[in-house]
Amino acid sequence: MMRVRAYRPEDRTAKAMVFYRAVREGAAPFYDAAQRAVWAPSCEPDWAEPDPQLDQWCWVAEDDRGLTGFMSLDHEGYLDMAFVLPEVMGKGVAQALYGALVDHARAKGLTRLTVRASHLARRFFEKQGWRIDAAEDFAVDGQTYETFLMSLDLGTRP
Repeated sequence: MMRVRAYRPEDRTAKAMVFYRAVREGAAPFYDAAQRAVWAPSCEPDWAEPDPQLDQWCWVAEDDRGLTGFMSLDHEGYLDMAFVLPEVMGKGVAQALYGALVDHARAKGLTRLTVRASHLARRFFEKQGWRIDAAEDFAVDGQTYETFLMSLDLGTRP
C-alpha cells in the first residue's frame, strides 16, 4: 500500500536512487545516454553538498518495498524535483505526490507554481492543467536539454 509523507533526512540515499533510476531508465526515450549520465551521474547522494530538499517542502511516496517517488517545492512556488521509479510510472504515485504538493501550496497561500520540465514531466504537468510558457534549451556540463518552462495558476487566496 502506498503512503505519502514528508521527506526526512534519512530518506536521502533512497531519494538519490529514485532520481538516478527515473533519469537513467524512465527518461531514456527522451534523452540520450550522455545526457542522462550528466543529469544523474551517480546513484549515491553528493555528500559534499547540503541536501536541497531539507530547505524545501518535499514529499515522498513509499510502499512496503521502500521509497517509490518524491516531489519538492521551494517556498516561492518553484517545483524543483518530481521523480518516480520507472516501475510505478502511471500507477498513481506521481498523482498522489502532486496532490500533496498542490494542497500544501494552496495552504501556504501560493497563487502560482512554476517548473522547468523535462519531456516526460511536461506530459504529466499538462494533464494537471499546467501551461507551457516557453520551450528553452538548458545547458549543463556540455549537454543541452530541451526543457519547458511551465506554470500553473492556483488562483487567488480566499
